Amino acid sequence: MNKEDIKRDFILLNAGYAGHNADWNWKNICSPFARIHFVRNGTAKIIREDGIYELKKNHLYLTPAYVKHAYACDGVLELYYLHIYEELGKNPSMFELINFPVEIKADSLIIQLIKRLVRINPERRLQYYDPRSYDNSMTLADNIAKQKNSPIAYELETQGILKQIISRFLMKAEYKNEHIEKRILKTLHYIHKHIEETFDMEHLAEMCFLTKDHFIRLFKREMNSTPGKYINRKKIETAQLKILINGMTVKDTAYSLGFDNISYFNRLFKKITGESPGDYKKKIQP
Repeated sequence: MNKEDIKRDFILLNAGYAGHNADWNWKNICSPFARIHFVRNGTAKIIREDGIYELKKNHLYLTPAYVKHAYACDGVLELYYLHIYEELGKNPSMFELINFPVEIKADSLIIQLIKRLVRINPERRLQYYDPRSYDNSMTLADNIAKQKNSPIAYELETQGILKQIISRFLMKAEYKNEHIEKRILKTLHYIHKHIEETFDMEHLAEMCFLTKDHFIRLFKREMNSTPGKYINRKKIETAQLKILINGMTVKDTAYSLGFDNISYFNRLFKKITGESPGDYKKKIQP
């Protein structure tokens, strides 16, 4: 895989230190940004579809964007939290291209960098820890603006620290199917670049110099999803961002992503996210 395919910039949304006592218990969290937790003391659990992870002292935990999860804590827990928005442009997320570990042990440098990150970004601390209080359109847009409008020295330092933290996870990560990645990677970039358009499976197959059936089988083996289901999921994730960041209406969002049947868009949105686009819009409005 070409290094240019996975180079990303990141926006720091939230950063701070929190002390909990059996009050870090939230369900059905699914956000368009990644979370990193660094545990300083105590225990808790992050519950995901791929397993339950017991949090340990002096370890870092990564939860990518759009991964549905929950927290469970029945005692003391002290941790640093980082919420990170990955700037994709027209690229697929690096978390789609690489299998990142959920847990890594922190070294002394990373601990100091996390403390420094919190210290130079005091305005990013959460006022309330309930995800519903910060996982909304106004807060997300405000935090993105804060980084872009911060002094250039702090913005560059924040970018550097975030990349160093991500790099620690990357050292333990595995690239997905390197031997055939180029063909599917080309398709992924095309899908993301043209996500607002409709897609023809024959055309995607021709791009890979494969028959339609062979392309679908290869894509499913590579991405653990058929191309049709993958495209629908990416369209709905884009719809969430359009509603969240741009404040678009449900109807305009559907049309902007190539859906001419609003009822179908509503059903697909609910199937993928678990709630209707109307309910989602109401939930994120502060």
